[in-house]
Amino acid sequence: MMKVPFYDAKPYDHLFFVPAGESLGVEFQFHAFRLNADTAASAAGAKAVCVFVNDTIDRACLEALAKQGVRLVALRCAGFNQVDLRAAAELGIRIARVPAYSPHAVAEHAVALLLTLNRKTHRAYNRVREHNFSLNGLVGFDLHGRTAGIVGTGKIGKITAQIFKGFGMEVLVYDLYPDEAWASATGATYLGLDDLLSRAHVVSLHTPLTRETHYLINERTLAMMKEGAYLINTSRGGLIDTAALIESLKQGKLGGVALDVYEIEEGVFFEDLSHEVLQDDDLARLLSFPNVLVTSHQGFLTEEALSEIARVTTGNLASFGKGDELQAGTEVRP
Repeated sequence: MMKVPFYDAKPYDHLFFVPAGESLGVEFQFHAFRLNADTAASAAGAKAVCVFVNDTIDRACLEALAKQGVRLVALRCAGFNQVDLRAAAELGIRIARVPAYSPHAVAEHAVALLLTLNRKTHRAYNRVREHNFSLNGLVGFDLHGRTAGIVGTGKIGKITAQIFKGFGMEVLVYDLYPDEAWASATGATYLGLDDLLSRAHVVSLHTPLTRETHYLINERTLAMMKEGAYLINTSRGGLIDTAALIESLKQGKLGGVALDVYEIEEGVFFEDLSHEVLQDDDLARLLSFPNVLVTSHQGFLTEEALSEIARVTTGNLASFGKGDELQAGTEVRP
């Protein structure tokens, strides 16, 4: 039985990873704390570790893991911006991820956020529980006939675009690597980013976080958006300059913002801070706006996605333990 330290573990992780591990000969050692340079000693004796989006896999952490004999870091997520890939390669540590677990889960959550934000469902729910049945302040608009802008047409972006088409929206898309055949079949139109932002009533972000996309939404690009437009982000928090977003909201430029991700999630997202003072002033400010909706990085949280994450991650760990090849498309290199 291969023993694998499992970091930032939550109760739902146990439900899906324990049976997956038992079927493939992998025993997970669940830790509620996150992996970083200070906690890497907990991996002593392990050949592989399993981590999530808020574990800090920088050079210092990787060097500490290498000293423990770790040779594989298995990410149970698609993103890998928290990993120093160059340092991993230098130290002989392989990095594997789950490139596509359930694109439908994230796309559907993006649309759910939009519908909630537009029709103020969350505010209506709270009102009715207090026996307040007034409709004042709950006016939205029809999505049908409006224009949606999708930034990033990978699997999630494409599914989101197709859902928006189902609402009867015009769909504009932007990607560094356009898929014109898909766009033609779907009825979507590729444009430059500036043109898309200036025309869309709804902008939904579905692009990875890289040095090129960091702060893709900033003071300049926010100023280009339509007055009253909605901005949806279920991808990576670092795509948006939070300070610039707050300023745009204060000026009344945007109609609303829905975020499932945030620029600095560590220590906040996935945690219960209901009995503490929120230390992140920018996040606290965002939460104070009546036209801002925030969920805690739950776009992936469906049974189908969790099952696929457990299957792919555990399969890679089992293969690594036997000296077999990792699943195609899952290994990440610099």
